[in-house]
Amino acid sequence: MNLSLSNKQSEIKADLKITGSKSESNRLLILQALYPNIQIENLSNSDDTTVLKKALEKGNGLIDIHHAGTAMRFLTAYFATKEGCEVEITGSKRMKERPIRLLVDALQRMGADIQYKDQVGYPPLIIKGKKLHVDSVRLKANVSSQYISALMLIGASLPSGLEIILEGQITSTPYILMTLELLQQVGIKGNFEKDRIFIEPTQKLEPVTIPVESDWSSASYFYSIAGISASAEIRLSNYRKSSKQGDSCLAEIYKHFGVHTIFEENSIILKKEKTKRSLRINEDLRNSPDIAQTIAVTCLALGMECKLEGLHTLKIKETDRLQALKNEMQKFGARVKITEDCLHLAPCDSLNEEVLVETYNDHRMAMSFAPLALKIPLSIEDANVVSKSYPDFWEDLKKLDFQTQ
Repeated sequence: MNLSLSNKQSEIKADLKITGSKSESNRLLILQALYPNIQIENLSNSDDTTVLKKALEKGNGLIDIHHAGTAMRFLTAYFATKEGCEVEITGSKRMKERPIRLLVDALQRMGADIQYKDQVGYPPLIIKGKKLHVDSVRLKANVSSQYISALMLIGASLPSGLEIILEGQITSTPYILMTLELLQQVGIKGNFEKDRIFIEPTQKLEPVTIPVESDWSSASYFYSIAGISASAEIRLSNYRKSSKQGDSCLAEIYKHFGVHTIFEENSIILKKEKTKRSLRINEDLRNSPDIAQTIAVTCLALGMECKLEGLHTLKIKETDRLQALKNEMQKFGARVKITEDCLHLAPCDSLNEEVLVETYNDHRMAMSFAPLALKIPLSIEDANVVSKSYPDFWEDLKKLDFQTQ
């Protein structure tokens, strides 16, 4: 479904509640499968979380996780430790192109029975669950923090716990800290110092209820809308100043665009007033790569130069996000250069109108380009792709006077 978007409002005002973080939800679902005493509130309604939940409920046979990369990583580790189960985990065409060898190698060194059905290093995987006894493993830390989190989540269920020794520069540290904090919230002890993570063995937990904070990655699109608009006041419910989500750095980054974040007890207000903003953005996003597309498009809308670094993980996401960003921004007349881990956008004086933005089966491509409709009418190809993380996105945009058809 292609969706045409426009919005001629100069002032934006709205009060929204965004679904729970899929990052937190997916971690908690794995922990709940290992420790049924855990109860979860405000679970994400995203496709990724729904797919993971159904996979855990099924527990055997063919498991198709479609585009859900987090589910692929977390379930690989989980099923490897589930004695007696036998599963084949597969996914979309793109999922079969996304590497998983580093995680599989680590699990195999721990004694896991995992085989590749087709191409070595990539899904589908054949997993026969068994008890793992190795209590220490080394893992390269510069590819995806999800590999590390997958091992952390199963660590307490192992007889002697698990030590993870990280090799190389660590990517997306906030996501590792998020995993550790959630483990601690449910009652599992662990620590992370320098290049070493240790998760203590835990056989049983006391009953506990964990509320999931709303998703900061989803909030990024409203930061972008506020930044592009002349004036805005957008309240987003269920956010905390002491958030464990790495993308909460948005509050600081979007000051460059004149957007100020007011923290209330259980919500945030994004406030944009007529004020001077930066002429150039230069950010290292190695700890929050999921907001790179949003920031780049905000700069495109405002004619700002931007240089974003630390983006090496974007090439193995739902699509090669760096190449996809370059392709689509160029349609609007932008001058963009990319390397393996960097994007540089030159200032753009005017924008081409009525562009059809290709989404490449990537939810973030659709949502990051949507705020550009405040400047020019445009269309989003395959708009339903947003259901991967934020099914209510287009309905929420209507509350901000975006016209959709």
